Amino acid sequence: MTRLFLKIFLWFWATAIITGLTLLGVVMFQNRQIRPQDHEGLVDTVRYFGTAAANITQQQGSGSGTDYMRKLSQDVRMRSCLFELNGKPAAGDQCESFEGVINGVIRGETSEYSMPNNMMRMGLRVTSQTGLPYIFATELPVGPRAMLQTNVSALVIRSALAFLMSAIVCYVLAQFLTGPILNLRAAALRITAGDLGVRADARLTQRKDELGDLVLDFNRMADTNQRVISRQRQLLYDVSHELRSPLTRMNVALDLLRNRVGEDSALDRIELDTERLNEMIGRLLTVTKLENASTLLNPVPLALSDLVRSIASDADFEAQRNGGTVRVVNTCDISMNGDYSLLRSAIENVVRNAVRHTEPNTSVDIQLDGPTKTDRANAIITVRDHGEGVPENELANIFEPFYRVIDADRKDENGVGLGLSITDRVIRLHGGTIEASNAIGCGLLVTIRLPLSLQSA
Repeated sequence: MTRLFLKIFLWFWATAIITGLTLLGVVMFQNRQIRPQDHEGLVDTVRYFGTAAANITQQQGSGSGTDYMRKLSQDVRMRSCLFELNGKPAAGDQCESFEGVINGVIRGETSEYSMPNNMMRMGLRVTSQTGLPYIFATELPVGPRAMLQTNVSALVIRSALAFLMSAIVCYVLAQFLTGPILNLRAAALRITAGDLGVRADARLTQRKDELGDLVLDFNRMADTNQRVISRQRQLLYDVSHELRSPLTRMNVALDLLRNRVGEDSALDRIELDTERLNEMIGRLLTVTKLENASTLLNPVPLALSDLVRSIASDADFEAQRNGGTVRVVNTCDISMNGDYSLLRSAIENVVRNAVRHTEPNTSVDIQLDGPTKTDRANAIITVRDHGEGVPENELANIFEPFYRVIDADRKDENGVGLGLSITDRVIRLHGGTIEASNAIGCGLLVTIRLPLSLQSA
């Protein structure tokens, strides 16, 4: 259950409950007056029970009359007492509480009633079958107060049903409001991860409200972005591919020219730049292919520990030229499904980049860790150098194509800024993530997380 859904649900539910309780309180605590037509019906009802109480008391005695009124109190919530015309109790319990309501009847009035706090009290003159007069006084709840005087278990069941119905209504309403937002968020996350073909559920556009319009606009925006990015990728691919042929002819012409004039430093420079162009075009084609791929075609089981050791061994040979080393400081036996050549190229790009930027006579440290308590789903590879690091405001940019951090003192003339870009796309293609941060002390720390749950197609 999401935070937005829970907030909306709880606020709606609390509003419904507070509104219901407020209305109940207003109705309960106001003094209500009985309408004339209702008063006549109550008088007839009270007279019926009063006559029955008078007959039982006269025929069977005061005890039987008291028992009858006790039963009346239990069955219909009418607490009653029977008085003689002089005000002396004839039957009933706690009759002294009715003294105020029978005074008018004693003085000769036919009936008298009052209604304090939604409790109706009434006293009236009744006559038994033998013609003996009595005064019957009763007290019964009316309105919401009557509901509270009913059976407690029934009241609890009714209240629970009311709360349940309000919860269901609020749940449906919260789901109706948050459903499109959650669908949009899921689609946005998948587009951010590189799946440009994802769209929000088209059925949501049939809502005919602002949220439906938002979903429709989101899908239109996604369509436009996909077209623009696809055209850019295709253009990049076409240009890179078309450059291959002229470069091939240039290499042939360069060999012919070298045969004619012999060795020449200008020809060596042309050959070096041509090789760099070939390398850059090859990497551009690789980036374009990775951008257009949405899933791995043929993932196979591979051992990450063996892969890391192999990369470290090759990179260590290169690092020795500056007196450095490449060390595997920690490893463990972890296997996953993936593309061996792509993963090797991706991790090797990070390690070789670290070798290129670490200070002379320092080490590049590689660490492979398995799932932890805080991250049970991923294998974690960290690569740390001991160089100058990267400015904090540029850390998020080093995985972009052609982006290179070049400082004034030491320019990086090798590479074209595509290695880490390729690595980022390979890791995302495997469902993982890559991030860079400055290590404590000095150097750059690159962290790669690879999910262990990737299955073969």
